[in-house]
Amino acid sequence: MSGTVTPFPLHAVRPAQVGFERDELQRILDLYGRMVAAGLWRDYAMDFAKDAASFSAFRRTAERPEARIEKRPALRAKQGMWTLYGEGGQVLKRGHELTSVLFPLERRLLKVVES
Repeated sequence: MSGTVTPFPLHAVRPAQVGFERDELQRILDLYGRMVAAGLWRDYAMDFAKDAASFSAFRRTAERPEARIEKRPALRAKQGMWTLYGEGGQVLKRGHELTSVLFPLERRLLKVVES
């Protein structure tokens, strides 16, 4: 034998769980911090599963999440791996880019300033 044979090709190895990359988590936590400063959110939770990672934001600790941001890499080629869910579990936005999916939440922070 001239070389070693790996039982699985390296590109086929899947991680045990899905997580957020550093820049993705920084973007989400930046939004969270601004929502806390505005008095809209008070707590958060993160969940990492085999097929998805999610960030949930709560108005109060003992409630359902007001917003949930989910990353599902398996949907990358279809409707996009990012999904924003509302308090009732309804899909508010799907997309390929995190920035566009977070826009409905960021829009709540915009205030009209009169001159």
